[in-house]
Amino acid sequence: MDNFTDYGIVLVTTGSQEEALKIANVLVESKLAACVSFSPINSIYTWQGKVNNDQEWQLFIKTDLTRFPTLEAKILELHSYEVPEIIAIPILQGYQPYLQWIAQQVS
Repeated sequence: MDNFTDYGIVLVTTGSQEEALKIANVLVESKLAACVSFSPINSIYTWQGKVNNDQEWQLFIKTDLTRFPTLEAKILELHSYEVPEIIAIPILQGYQPYLQWIAQQVS
């Protein structure tokens, strides 16, 4: 198995549950993610000089980070935001069988 840090979680927010579901399905079906979990969140942020308080959907994308450029391109293709959050966090420690499962699912 590769280095632990080859695997990670990519965070992405969307403006709707439908968009989150669409992105999640495409990423898993195209083998860019082993699993995508998502849930509603409240976000307070500044955009174009205005403070916003919105409900969004946070995606937790479990993947092989060596595929990040392809994953990022696919998210940008599907996402409605002008500047979407796409942040990769490497896994520093993890249950070996789970990491092996990620490796088997992402190609």
